[in-house]
Amino acid sequence: MKTYYLNVCLALLFTCISHRVFSLDIVDEDNPDKSDSIEAFKTAFIADFNRNFKFDGIVDDSCWKNLTPIKLVMHIPTFGIQPSENSEVFFCNDNEYVYIAGRFYDKETDKIVISTRMRDDIGPTEDQFVIIFDTFNDHENAVGFWTNAGGVKNDFTITRDGTEGEPWPFNLTWNTFWDAKSTRDEKGWYTEIRIPLSSLRFKEKDGTVEMGFICYRFIPRKFELNVFPNIPRNWGFWSFVKPSQAQKIQLSQVQSKKPFYITPFLTGGMIQDSQLDDAKTNYNMQNDPKLAAGLDVKYGITSNLTADLTLNTDFAQVESDNAQINLTRFSLFFPEKRLFFQERTSNFAFAFDDMNTLFYSRQIGLHDGELVPIIGGIRLVGREGRWDIGFLDMQTRNFKTKETDGTDLPTENFGVLRLRRQTFNSNSYIGGIATSRIGKDGTYNAAIGIDGMINVLGDDYLDIKLAQTFDEKYSNKVLSPKASRIWLNWERRSEKGIGYNLFYSQAGNKYEPDLGFEFRRNYYLLGADLKYNQIPGEKSKIRNHIVWLKGKLWKEIGTNVTQSSVTGLTYDLSLKTGYDLTVNLLHNFEQLKDTFYLSNDAVKAYVEPGRYNYNYASFHINSPYPQTKVIAADVSIGHFYDGNQFTFTLLSILKFGALLRMEPSFTYNRIHFAKRNQTFIGQIAGLSTLIMLSNKLSVSYRFEYSNISHGIVSNFRLRYNHKEGNDLYLVFNEGRNIELYRESPALNPIENRVILIKYTYTFLL
Repeated sequence: MKTYYLNVCLALLFTCISHRVFSLDIVDEDNPDKSDSIEAFKTAFIADFNRNFKFDGIVDDSCWKNLTPIKLVMHIPTFGIQPSENSEVFFCNDNEYVYIAGRFYDKETDKIVISTRMRDDIGPTEDQFVIIFDTFNDHENAVGFWTNAGGVKNDFTITRDGTEGEPWPFNLTWNTFWDAKSTRDEKGWYTEIRIPLSSLRFKEKDGTVEMGFICYRFIPRKFELNVFPNIPRNWGFWSFVKPSQAQKIQLSQVQSKKPFYITPFLTGGMIQDSQLDDAKTNYNMQNDPKLAAGLDVKYGITSNLTADLTLNTDFAQVESDNAQINLTRFSLFFPEKRLFFQERTSNFAFAFDDMNTLFYSRQIGLHDGELVPIIGGIRLVGREGRWDIGFLDMQTRNFKTKETDGTDLPTENFGVLRLRRQTFNSNSYIGGIATSRIGKDGTYNAAIGIDGMINVLGDDYLDIKLAQTFDEKYSNKVLSPKASRIWLNWERRSEKGIGYNLFYSQAGNKYEPDLGFEFRRNYYLLGADLKYNQIPGEKSKIRNHIVWLKGKLWKEIGTNVTQSSVTGLTYDLSLKTGYDLTVNLLHNFEQLKDTFYLSNDAVKAYVEPGRYNYNYASFHINSPYPQTKVIAADVSIGHFYDGNQFTFTLLSILKFGALLRMEPSFTYNRIHFAKRNQTFIGQIAGLSTLIMLSNKLSVSYRFEYSNISHGIVSNFRLRYNHKEGNDLYLVFNEGRNIELYRESPALNPIENRVILIKYTYTFLL
């Protein structure tokens, strides 16, 4: 435990308490170099704004008439030209809030799309308005606020300058307190947004706060996006959300606010599991009533450094993971969905190649898909000066697992300390990380790492990471190569013209980060990507197209034996109408030391040890996502080790107004090994349904069948969000077995069942 007290002390060294006052000026929209000149387009601090303002989404108050509107420029489909529809955006603030208003005129108001009523559900089918703040002005991270013509709210974070995330570079799980209202008339739609200063983390210097600012309007029927400032499309489709391209603004004469929220919650219900009796002759349902209470606290230590405390942590309302078919010999990577781990996740990021990372938050409170009870924890995130700070400490209870025949997991403590500092320039940093996992049974695992991201020149970046782990199983010495990890990456981030990415990675055979995620051990990787991106002119129907040459080579350390390699050619085509096509032609080499099993129980399909060269092609196509009916398809066909493969995935999104959305999906995998007369068939069929009865009440249901697990999983969730921070959840999850007699004794039709009610109430102090 001394490690954690030390971590706490180190983190708190960077805290300071300050109270300062600030206002806002906006830079001229025609200033493309985004210099520090803040002369034109001023919006004044208005101390008595609320007295002259009715928050109703109409944007007709006299206070708006005295402000100069921000004008937007078309970004998509044709960069830099006048938008097809006029937009006016206004921005001001007082001592309590930042206010943003928009008038979005439309010559065809009957075609304005509102296809959701549920908070956090706004997508690409909506007429929408989005504002983004790089609150720390670090050119890398940002928070966003997203509303539509129906006044629905969505908030998100952006990390690593918008270079990560699928299918978009947003973390949509993050939530904070703010308000939005929208209205419509025969001229268009209008919105007013009010964000408490306590919901924005920022850094202050000499009474002034500098932030980056981006806003954009999206018109789905035209696939048109209009943005401020005039950000070029040099970095691919998501160029318009890059914090490094934001317009600098200044805030002054506003008293900083520190959040203090207390959120108690109560959870009650029943958990049922099918368990084999002591005689091992029958499966019986075991009932486990649940009644639990807990507490979450958020406190602003300073205006830009926040502490979160959680006690008896419960994630009953979190959506379950979707089923996947694993055709690799490596573990599957699942994204984090739990809100407690979401805010400013970039402060903890320490990623290598693929999904390998030194810190993977799903290692806390989860074990082989089972929930491990969390006693509580504390998290500290924010910025002091040029330092980004991330500190986390969590304690779990001892736990008897189901999947490992009742093996006891000891109570464990998990700790992370992450520090980063801007250096050289605003797009570069150096930093370090320390993680630890200590069990009551004497087990321990620790890791340390140092890293640097250097903006060498223009769009060229050099990323360097060094890490080492320490475990009770080994007698690791400091700087031991066998327990170390190296990552070197030189990347040109521009997606206009020629781009490249050169990287080297290495991990020793004793490198084991128990708080991280690793696909392989004892290897080094050489890789290179070379691409050319062309953006045609205004008259072309093509938005852009890219040609990629890609190559990766994994070799075993010590023997220099090739483990794997992949080389390929990729072509991406995007049309201005929103259609996308991707074609991959790939050559793979794999050398297996052990038998690689694929099993559907009917046939034990496997790949024998040996050397394999094989080729295959993959294709992806999707209709425009802004449409109310979207289809996306993925196909792979060709060889698979010493066999043949055909995989097919179909996803459809069907929106029926703002009331109902359905997402049917189907995945089919067929692997055939003619030499051994073996066939593996994997199928997943799913249907997600969302019913939005109002902006406060929604019902979601997901049904999923998998022939791999021989089961059907269903998830039902009702959410009543009657006030920001106050939620009532009703959750019903069930897993059912099919083919009951595939085992002896016969399985129970119901594998597990969860019925829970959770209520949270937030006090704002």
